Amino acid sequence: MSSPTLLRSRFHDHGEKRTEDITEEDNVAESKAEPKTSTWLNMDVSVAEWDIFILSTCLKLLLFPAYHSTDFEVHRNWLAITHSLPLSKWYYDTTSKWTLDYPPFFAYFEKVLSIPAYFIDKRIVDLNNLDYDAWSVVAYQRTTVILTELVLGAAVLRFIRGARDPALQRIISASLFLHPGFLIVDHIHFQYNGFMFGILLWSIYMARQGDKLSSGFLFAVLLNFKHIYMYLAPAYFIYLLRSFCMSPQGEVLPRNFLSLANIVIAVFVVSVGPFILMGQLPQLLSRLFPFTRGLNHAYWAPNAWALVTAADRVLLQIVKRIGLNVSLNASGITSTSRGLVGDTVFAVLPNIKPIHTFAITLLFQTIFLIKLWRTPTYKSFLAGLTLCGYTSFMFGWHVHEKAILLVLVPLSLLACESYPYFRTFTIASVAGVFSLFPLLFTPPEIFVEVIYSTLWATLVFVPLNRRMYEFPRSLPGVIVDLLEKVYLAGFPILQIVVTAIPILGSRTSRSQQAAVAGTCVAGNFSCPEPYPAPLNGSSGSSSLDFLPLMLTSVYCAVGLVWAFLRLSWIYLKHD
Repeated sequence: MSSPTLLRSRFHDHGEKRTEDITEEDNVAESKAEPKTSTWLNMDVSVAEWDIFILSTCLKLLLFPAYHSTDFEVHRNWLAITHSLPLSKWYYDTTSKWTLDYPPFFAYFEKVLSIPAYFIDKRIVDLNNLDYDAWSVVAYQRTTVILTELVLGAAVLRFIRGARDPALQRIISASLFLHPGFLIVDHIHFQYNGFMFGILLWSIYMARQGDKLSSGFLFAVLLNFKHIYMYLAPAYFIYLLRSFCMSPQGEVLPRNFLSLANIVIAVFVVSVGPFILMGQLPQLLSRLFPFTRGLNHAYWAPNAWALVTAADRVLLQIVKRIGLNVSLNASGITSTSRGLVGDTVFAVLPNIKPIHTFAITLLFQTIFLIKLWRTPTYKSFLAGLTLCGYTSFMFGWHVHEKAILLVLVPLSLLACESYPYFRTFTIASVAGVFSLFPLLFTPPEIFVEVIYSTLWATLVFVPLNRRMYEFPRSLPGVIVDLLEKVYLAGFPILQIVVTAIPILGSRTSRSQQAAVAGTCVAGNFSCPEPYPAPLNGSSGSSSLDFLPLMLTSVYCAVGLVWAFLRLSWIYLKHD
């Protein structure tokens, strides 16, 4: 027989039964229940699942020759480090500038992958064979992404079992496995996010099933694969402490607390223990947490700071044109305008420091965690978890645009809860996926990402909207609904604009260079230095080089900031 704590937890988490006498057998039977003839988009479940897997795998195989970022060489180098060097030198090696800077579990993961790599092509794990990109390493590393992503596939399938509405959950599960973010970031740009988000989803699934000890164990494992997930840790801490380590009356349950503490400590001992014994903990931490970077990434992640940075650029132009007697920061006049990695310095507005971003992030997270403490149900946990990740994306220091997946993945699981959640999911997904487009800048990949993302959005948003749409009940609601639709309709226009600007800029640059060359010849003047290479990789250069990135960041930031405010309001006022 289940304990009272577990019974209440499952009653609140699932909500299918309206009595307090839920038994553990009921939950087990419910979780195993699977409709024999249920459908997704009018297809048999087993057929749909296999078709999705086969079609997605074929597409990923076709993307093997696609462009890959420097992250590809980063992971190849980590294969070489973990294969060629003893454990004691992993976090000290500087043969390549792409040093090992992920937690130990990911290093062990690379060590495992290096073993078959050695037999496929010894040059893959040659530490001095920098920038090696032969077909053997391309095929091998891309294959490992596909295979390890099966962890994600297995997790999303489990969410269908026992779901309150299997038809809706089936669409959400398929949308996660086929998510454009994973296609762009993992299968083209190159990373292993699908594998790690698979672990996260397994942890969330265990929380949904009431197995909170397993949920905590899996999240501890995930933290030791990639430390960016520490942004989600506060929600896990509050949820597990309140719902597993304490009774509904607020009394501490020592046995549960010790069980959870011991299993989390054991995970960290296995991960970090060897480096502590070798006295390398300070070196390990220095690799994991480099604080020498600026506020913004190479191009502005679409968060609150992107809007602040854009506001500073606009104010600078106003001050220059009107001639206002305003003290300007000289170093800030050229900063943040070209998409280069470095410190972000504002010209007009006060500069933002790491302590400011930390304080704002902590403040917002605390608000959501108080709500989670008061209502430690599964749904509240999922919303609180999403908002913790969202807050870190909105206000964090040097946020990478790829971190939007920390928001979009758990938010997807909330989409079926109600129409307000679904609408928030739609806005955040469209803006978040579009914000990843600049990661790919070669024509074939741009074509693939636009077509694929459009198909994905159509197959996900259209059927969900038909099932969940609710017409606004007030005039302000109608106005907001209209504005949101106008905003979403602006993305095709934005794509046309950001595609056209480099072409126009290239033509302008060539005409300017021709004019300058003619002047030099006619007047026998000394010619200036050539124009610098543009950031977007096209020939020629102009003042428009950074404009597509800026427009993308700012427009997507508007939607993501609004979705953050929307989600916060729903969670704090309605749940």
